[in-house]
Amino acid sequence: MDRVAKLASQKAVVIFSKSSCCMCHAIKRLFYEQGVSPAIYELDEDSRGKEMEWALMRLGCSPSVPAVFIGGKFVGSANTVMTLQLNGSLKKLLKDAGAIWL
Repeated sequence: MDRVAKLASQKAVVIFSKSSCCMCHAIKRLFYEQGVSPAIYELDEDSRGKEMEWALMRLGCSPSVPAVFIGGKFVGSANTVMTLQLNGSLKKLLKDAGAIWL
């Protein structure tokens, strides 16, 4: 849990992902298209990935990936992020966190 919290606070946007997950790919593309350069941690390529996956599930992320943190705070998974994008509030969160300027 401590490692997830530490990693999540190191950059304005942090995504915990798996390289084989199609929804993770879609969420990463969404942020790239917004002009955001997120920190991405591929759990299936990290020696402590399983431990981090359990910590994410304890935070309430189900499924465990993609797990998105903005400004060090857990935002949610793909469903939540897409909802924020569609209702227009994702851009404000990104601006407030310093991930985008415009």
